Amino acid sequence: MRLAPLLAAAIGGTAAAAEEGARGAARLGASSTPQVLEAVAGLALVLALIFLLGWAVRRFAHLPGGGKGLIRVVGGVALGSRERAVVVAVGATRLLLGVAPGQVRMLHVLPPEEPVGGFAAELDLARDRTAP
Repeated sequence: MRLAPLLAAAIGGTAAAAEEGARGAARLGASSTPQVLEAVAGLALVLALIFLLGWAVRRFAHLPGGGKGLIRVVGGVALGSRERAVVVAVGATRLLLGVAPGQVRMLHVLPPEEPVGGFAAELDLARDRTAP
């Protein structure tokens, strides 16, 4: 019989706690709207700044004079999981290099690239070949 008063107090206390919680939530909801909007605006500003910086890095990373040197990588192909063949231009000389973990070997010296004449030169060559 001792449980009856405890059970009644618990049920009455639960109802009172629920009522107090509802009043607190109403007070919190009214004053937290500006705070939530401020947090969302701050988050949007940070995200916009991140995207703007990413765009600027991609846009201005390849400007002339920044990292422009004597050596440039013309192209390459993977030969295995860790091996590559790479064509490197050093001035007018082109080198075929074999690249593996811990070593780089020169495989061949390629002739310099011939300048491309463009569409007009190709058209002239095609006309000369087909002319009787």
